[in-house]
Amino acid sequence: MAKEGVAVPSSRLVAIDWLRGLVMVLMTLDHSSDAFNAGRLFTDSAAFDKQPLPLADFLTRWVTHICAPTFVFLAGTGLALSIQRRTRDGERPQDIDKHIIVRGLIITCFELWMSLVFGGGHLLVLQVLYAIGLGMVCMAFLRRLSTTWLLGLALVGWLVSEPLAGLAVAVDGPLGIPLKLVFSLLRFGWGVEAYPVFPWLCTMVLGFCFGRWLLAESPESQRDRAWRLLLRCGIGLLVLFLVVRGVNGFGNMALYRHDGSLVQWLHVSKYPPSLAYWGLELGLAALLLALAFAARLSFAPLVLFGQTALFYYLLHAHLLDAASLLLGMHKAAGLLATYVGTVVVVLVMYPLCRWYRGYKAAHPKGWPQYI
Repeated sequence: MAKEGVAVPSSRLVAIDWLRGLVMVLMTLDHSSDAFNAGRLFTDSAAFDKQPLPLADFLTRWVTHICAPTFVFLAGTGLALSIQRRTRDGERPQDIDKHIIVRGLIITCFELWMSLVFGGGHLLVLQVLYAIGLGMVCMAFLRRLSTTWLLGLALVGWLVSEPLAGLAVAVDGPLGIPLKLVFSLLRFGWGVEAYPVFPWLCTMVLGFCFGRWLLAESPESQRDRAWRLLLRCGIGLLVLFLVVRGVNGFGNMALYRHDGSLVQWLHVSKYPPSLAYWGLELGLAALLLALAFAARLSFAPLVLFGQTALFYYLLHAHLLDAASLLLGMHKAAGLLATYVGTVVVVLVMYPLCRWYRGYKAAHPKGWPQYI
């Protein structure tokens, strides 16, 4: 076992960055669809299950659902690695806590900015940066728990999410306020909490536990043991998805299959996230990460995007929105424009991310440490 304070070999980070970069590209597809595609589906949830599901638009939307769970899980993993590095460099625990909280609040504020800009100034939609930011604030305190306790709390949290979501909708008055604040899709006429903190925090905790596991592995055995662990977890999660979706009862967040078609099997609730959703998306993410470890995948552009993920996230959405407006195609085109826009923005982002990575490396104590 590796001793506390030993640096994580870079090979561990390459696999993580590769996967994060891959889902950044998939996320670009979804955001390009939001900017250009008049037929984009905002669905796969108990709250928004009101639209038809044409196959091409559905699959274009569905393939991107792996992004948010992967982001949040790897945010937890990255946090564990960052804490270890800062501890190794001699930072005091209270200073580490301060950094985590400040960064979490900054990320949350970025969500407010993104929501106000892309919500037209009249609708506040709290999405993945909100979940990551407030999740990090919570982790500043939860990180002191043992891995066993964290794993137990996260898994139990997944199981109780559905009844909590039901209570948050059903309970009125003062008693329902705290439930709505931590779980429900909040609707006050001005905003929607599309990514409720509680279930997404559970996923961040699991990622944090995986980061601790990586830190405990020796450099000689970590790659082989990592892909084997991830393969087992990925298969187990996909089996969970198949069972929950097959039984078509608890674990689907009331978004049940209407028939046995592929679309209905894949049409799992993301808003709020169901047990079937976690099984499917994190199962696929675990298999991809297992592949990255086993095959030593290190495609440079994807690794670059993974290393500059928040910078990429903040900038690419503005580029897509500006391009769609300048071309007179804002939410008025189709899938062809969606895929062309994705390719163009990915190509534009590559040199920008290269520049930012170099700038961040040259200023490790400056503002880039929060982005």
